[in-house]
Amino acid sequence: MQSIATILQQFAPISLAQMESVKLMNRVDTKFVMPLAQLPELLQLAEDNYFVQEIAGKRTGDYDTTYYDTEDLDMYIRHHDRQLVRQKIRVREYVESRLFFLEVKRKNNKGRTKKKRIALPSTKLTPDTIGHGKEDIRVDEFIAAKSRYRYEQISPRLRTTFTRITLVNKQKTERLTIDTFLGFTNLRSNVEVKCPELVIVELKRDGNVSSPMIGITQQLRIHPLKISKYCIGTALTTPDVKRNRFKSKIHRLHKLELL
Repeated sequence: MQSIATILQQFAPISLAQMESVKLMNRVDTKFVMPLAQLPELLQLAEDNYFVQEIAGKRTGDYDTTYYDTEDLDMYIRHHDRQLVRQKIRVREYVESRLFFLEVKRKNNKGRTKKKRIALPSTKLTPDTIGHGKEDIRVDEFIAAKSRYRYEQISPRLRTTFTRITLVNKQKTERLTIDTFLGFTNLRSNVEVKCPELVIVELKRDGNVSSPMIGITQQLRIHPLKISKYCIGTALTTPDVKRNRFKSKIHRLHKLELL
C-alpha cells in the first residue's frame, strides 16, 4: 500500500480561494472513526471523486485549538446530558499560516451546526478590539452576541492538536476533513493524552445530500460515530468529570486499539 503522502499527491488540488463556495457554515455533520492503517485505502477509493486542499504546496495542515468553557464545564455537561441545543467556543490556530480565529459553534434542535468566527491577532483571547475599519468588534461583544455565555464566564480548558487532510467533492457540495495524530492536553491539570492511531473523519454537507464517501465507508465497514474532540479529550484528561454517556464510545475506541 502506498503512503498517505504519495496517495495525496495523486489527487487533483483545490486552493483555499476555490473553496470559498464550500464553507458550509450551516450544515449537517456525519462523523466516523477509523485506524490510521486503514486511511490509505479510504483515500485511494476517494481519489476520483474528490479534490484535496493544497496551501503553499502542502496537502496537510497542522491545527492547534484551545477550547473554552465555564468553571463548571457547562458546555461539556450540556453535550454529555444530550441537550440538543448546545455550543462550543474555541480559538483555532492554522499553524503553517499563523492565522487565528475565535469560533462559536452552535448546534440546534434539528441537528444542524452553525459556525460564526472572527479573526484574532494571536491565540490569546482578550476582549480587545479586533478587525479592520467597519469590521472592528470586541471579543467580549462577539461572544455575547453569538453565544449564551459572557466573556467573563469562560476560560481555557482543553488544547487539541492534529494534522488535517481536507477533501472537497468534485461537485463542491461537501467537505471532508480527516484528522490524524490527535493530542489532548487538559489546561488545568496538564494531563496529556496522545492518540496516534485514531483518525476522525467528518463529512460536512448542506443537508443529507448524496455523498460518495457514504458508499466508501460502507464498503470499508466504517460506521458513523457521534464523537466530539472536545468532549472525548475532556473525558480522557479529567478523571473526576461526569462521563457516563461517553464510556461506551471510549470503550469502543479502546476495543479498536485507537486509544
